[in-house]
Amino acid sequence: MPETRSTCCYCGVGCGVVIEHDGGAIRGVRGDPDHPANLGRLCTKGHALAKSAAPTLLGARLLHPEIEGRRATWDEALEHVAARFAKTIAEHGPDSVAFYISGQLLTEDYYVFNKLAKGLVGTNNVDTNSRLCMSSAVAGYKQALGADAPPACYEDIDHATCLFIAGSNTAWAHPVLYRRIEDARARNPALKTIVVDPRRTDTARQATLHLQIQPGTDVALFNGLLHLMLWEDLVDRRYIDAHTVGFDTVRETVREFTPKATAAACGIPEVQVVEAARLFARSAATLSLYCQGLNQSASGTAKNVALINLHLATGQIGRPGAGPFSLTGQPNAMGGREVGGMANLLSAHRDLANPAHREEVARLWGVDAVPAKPGKTAVELFEAMRRGEVKAVWIACTNPAQSMPDLNLVQEALSTAELVVVQEAYRHTETTTFAHVLLPASTWGEKEGTVTNSERRISRVRAAIPAPGEARHDWAIATDFAQRLERHLRPGRATLFPYATPESVFDEHRETTRGRDLDIAGLSYALLEARGPQQWPFPEGATEGRKRLYEDGVFPTPDGRARFVATPYRDVAEKASAQYPLRLTTGRLRDQWHAMSRTGTVATLFAHAPEPRLAMHRADLERHGLQDGALVRIASRRGEAHVIVEESDTVKSGVAFLPMHWGERFLAGERSRGVNGLTLPATDPHSRQPELKHCAVRVERAALPWRLVAFGRAADATLDALFERLSPAMSRFAFASRTLTGADGMLLRLATQEAPDAAELEAIDAAFGVDEPGALRYDDPTRGIGRRIALDGSALRAVRLSGDLRSERWLHDYWARGATVDAVRRFLAMPLAAPPGIVAQSSRTICACHGVSESRIRDAIASGAASVPALKLQLRCGTTCGSCVPELQAMVQATRAAA
Repeated sequence: MPETRSTCCYCGVGCGVVIEHDGGAIRGVRGDPDHPANLGRLCTKGHALAKSAAPTLLGARLLHPEIEGRRATWDEALEHVAARFAKTIAEHGPDSVAFYISGQLLTEDYYVFNKLAKGLVGTNNVDTNSRLCMSSAVAGYKQALGADAPPACYEDIDHATCLFIAGSNTAWAHPVLYRRIEDARARNPALKTIVVDPRRTDTARQATLHLQIQPGTDVALFNGLLHLMLWEDLVDRRYIDAHTVGFDTVRETVREFTPKATAAACGIPEVQVVEAARLFARSAATLSLYCQGLNQSASGTAKNVALINLHLATGQIGRPGAGPFSLTGQPNAMGGREVGGMANLLSAHRDLANPAHREEVARLWGVDAVPAKPGKTAVELFEAMRRGEVKAVWIACTNPAQSMPDLNLVQEALSTAELVVVQEAYRHTETTTFAHVLLPASTWGEKEGTVTNSERRISRVRAAIPAPGEARHDWAIATDFAQRLERHLRPGRATLFPYATPESVFDEHRETTRGRDLDIAGLSYALLEARGPQQWPFPEGATEGRKRLYEDGVFPTPDGRARFVATPYRDVAEKASAQYPLRLTTGRLRDQWHAMSRTGTVATLFAHAPEPRLAMHRADLERHGLQDGALVRIASRRGEAHVIVEESDTVKSGVAFLPMHWGERFLAGERSRGVNGLTLPATDPHSRQPELKHCAVRVERAALPWRLVAFGRAADATLDALFERLSPAMSRFAFASRTLTGADGMLLRLATQEAPDAAELEAIDAAFGVDEPGALRYDDPTRGIGRRIALDGSALRAVRLSGDLRSERWLHDYWARGATVDAVRRFLAMPLAAPPGIVAQSSRTICACHGVSESRIRDAIASGAASVPALKLQLRCGTTCGSCVPELQAMVQATRAAA
């Protein structure tokens, strides 16, 4: 079978993949053993790429251009949009239009969009979902080190003697990188790991020291660590004097952060502050790894800079195993930053505020000028759209109607805009609902170009199969539109967009970097083909890229010195109160990705966490009169949602956690817009990154006594069709949740105050096919109880329970396992927790690669497989991607502790 080497489309680790295909469809995906980022490893999401690329996808691919819901030709659609954009610009000025793009675009796509906005239209209103992801890291690097350039590399994990992981559940968010950490621990048992996280995550459980701080107190912690380093003379004064400026100012800022004061602010023991400072400073090489816990905050830049201050103060930078290493959240957030694809940046790390930089870019592009006025960043953009200032918006490869904070604001903005163009691979994202024009785009496995990962490594992305239908590549769509818009805005002049291939775009981008800190003048597609992925800088004449930066102690600042930056501590943007007493934090799950446009099409990726669960401490559950598994209403000042609550030891009392991935396609209701209907649009003053990680909420028992659960597969329809048939129910009930379950089934949960009318139930029964002749039927109208069970031979095919859900667990267990019901057939009509002698097994999957359930693992441990190697040998769990290994370790340790 033919094979094509490419790069994974998920997180910023940048794993190489080998795609197996037959020319028309992707048949398999495995890790590329020759790619230096992953050396053949993949996580659960990467292993499932072939399933998500299947010809039939849940929610369906967008295959043809559409205008106002009707099919159109490409010429018709792009001429229509070009005329509308030109008219809007002529009547209201260039800043009346905007582009909102994505860290999942390729660098070539990003470059064309950036040039289109700033070079042709004349607006800096081009921003990206990387604003929600990495902009605080960008601002922090630039303030402290002079350029947006992570100074470390993955190899530094092998050289570090202390890992300082802050605001990152690396085991879940960057699983393949975490495998490297596990390998480093195995080689060096003396390796110390400090984890800073309000939650006791899988990463934190394996740490030498877990600093379980209160959400948002990172700056207080880092200032406190520096205070103690000064007090105990653990700083490197030689490095400070030779390579930095501003230390005296920072020393005054941290004076008040004694260990006692820091412990009080952060909610941790004072002894932990002392231990962490000593481990960090005394280590021969300390490497910091950090992600959204630091970035997604109204103090995100300060958090980043305060951590970098620690590295500068101790000289832990510019040598093997040492440095502040920001882990990129998206596959090409770095590439977008390289081309200046944000509202405040220009190509090749140039600053929009610098007149000389604007002149350089204008000369490189062949335009008269680049606008000086900063563009509107993500939250500002949608606020301006809601006010009517931005009248036309082009959205590419992202889903802001689910991923932005305060979705009421965002969806009102999209409803207000005069023209919404959505360039997308998937038809049924939350954002496509608002589109006036839909443009079908190619996606992973179909595209050509490059991406840059967290360690500044540029990799090729290659197409294995053609794009379906009339879908086109993102750079080509933007180029075609730009050429059409040129006829309106600069008629008769030579095009600024002469690109015929993605390589021609890359070559122009490469020239803009010549002489800059990220100089890649020595790179080409041919070199990347011949020698594989390369790190920047890679100037002309170089034989290889640079692994780590600032080894000579010289920084890209006017005087060559790094900057200490004073970071006064500020509390979270929205404090808990009597009305909203809980601190809600959000984050990633192991097997899902962002808004689930891709991962949400693969049933096995729901098996580990089938539904969003609100994690709360036992004391808070008791205080609210709640039990594990109860349906609750969670509300913030902006919105509400209904979710199932679970007792969890991962959070402290007063803190709750909710996964970020669920939008209205999977978690909805009459007044719910999904998880980000709750979150806060407050932004950092420097990076303009919103505080997605924290908001104040209240939780109460859901006053929704009527409940329904249905699961299984339809007899006469595909999974896609079943999904569509159930979509109307998602907005008609106070609570609605659906998830993929089993190999090809779906699980639906509904709740409301009163039983719905018969027509609503009949529609659900018809969707699952439990209304067919021969299906088991039971109704008790006086108690509002109903049951429908359809069999496929001796096995369950589909089940609908309403009013009384006690049978759900054992019935779902039988359905998921495909177990015969002959021995329990007489109990199918009875609302029992389980038939006599039957113990319902947990169907939650721990190992997604081999489908190993929690129940099987617990049984194996009880039978004597009381170690991870023994579990691997007996069940094969943890032997493929390794993403489940931290959880296996936790289960083994819990068993030992109980014993």
